[in-house]
Parts: sequence; structure tokens; C-alpha cells
Amino acid sequence: MRILLVEDDVQLGEGIRIALKPEGYTVDWLQDGQSALHALKSEHFALVLLDLGLPRMDGLSLLKHLRSEHNPVPVLILTARDATSDRIAGLDCGADDYLIKPFDVEELKARMRALLRRSVNRPQPVLEYRGIQLDPATQQVEYQGQPVVLSRKEFLLLHELLAQPGRVFTRDSLQQTLYGWGEEIESNALEVHIHYLRKKLFSDLIRTVRGVGYLVEKV
Repeated sequence: MRILLVEDDVQLGEGIRIALKPEGYTVDWLQDGQSALHALKSEHFALVLLDLGLPRMDGLSLLKHLRSEHNPVPVLILTARDATSDRIAGLDCGADDYLIKPFDVEELKARMRALLRRSVNRPQPVLEYRGIQLDPATQQVEYQGQPVVLSRKEFLLLHELLAQPGRVFTRDSLQQTLYGWGEEIESNALEVHIHYLRKKLFSDLIRTVRGVGYLVEKV
């Protein structure tokens, strides 16, 4: 699941990115409002973690732009501004939740989970496909009733493909799902993940569409 973190405090931003990585999130991190606005116009994110005191465009201005363009992405404000008037201003501009710095990282994770559940109005359903069961809530996978151990990126890739059977995903779109902007990507990394999914599940699970990308067939 792809998250946009907009935070100009380097130490805090790095700490959040490291804390969220084991949870199955792909975190893209930007440090100014203008860059974040451009990213939100051109790419899709499941959730935005937004600081208010940003260079080049403050967080409230970014939020106003976002909502004026009817972008429904959930936004969780992270800020040291703890006055009631600041919280009201953030919520009135379209924020979905507000967390005061300093905060406990476990509370951040819990609020993120709540916003993501609310954004789809229901818990994510278990995906079933040709003997595979994938549970997004527990991040567990079974095949023919037996547990299958997947790496974080293998799980993310399988979830993306099984959520939309019949859709051809380009190589670039799948890499964006698996890797944040700052991560180095080996040239054959995606192919390696696909190889292991085929090996751990079954060989014809993922079909290569030559020159285009990959898909799982509709059943």
C-alpha cells in the first residue's frame, strides 16, 4: 500500500519511513508542499501523512488545493501546532485526522489503519483465486489450505495482481507499488519477485504479456 509522507524534518521523516516499512507500506517521502502537490496530481496514494509547516507551500494550502480538485485521498495531519484553533483549521480544510507531535509511532499506525478502513467503508475482503487465499488484514497467504511464507514485496505484488484479475499491469506501475522513490531497484528485481511467486504458488499464476507487463487471468 502506497503512502505519501510530506515532512521537512529529516530525522522525523526517516524515523516514520523506517517504522512503517515492516507494516507493508511503500512510503514515498517529500519535504516540501509544491513537490507533494505535483505528486498528488500525477500519482495515486492510499493515504497522505502531512506536516503543516512546510517550505514552498504550507500544509494547509496544499490541503485546500487537494480538496478543491475533489481528491478524496485520506489525509492525516502531523504537526506540533497543538492549539484547538489549529486543529479546527486543519479539519475544516479537509483533513481526516490530526496527530500532535511528538507522538507514539504505534498510535500513528493505529490511526492510519482506521483511516484506511474508513476510506473503503469496510474491512478489506479476503482475496480468493484458484486455491489461493490472501488476507490483507493479517497479511497471510494460504494455498490449498496450507500457509505460504512470502516476503513483504512478494505479498504486495500478489495483492496488487489478485485485486484486479484480468488487468495488465505495466512493469513501471508494479515497481511503483513495490518501491519508494528513494529505494534502489535492481534491473531484474520485479522479475525475481514474480519468479518466486510462481515457484511458491503455481507456475502459470502470473502471465507475461510480452512488451507490456503482467497479469493474472480472470477465472
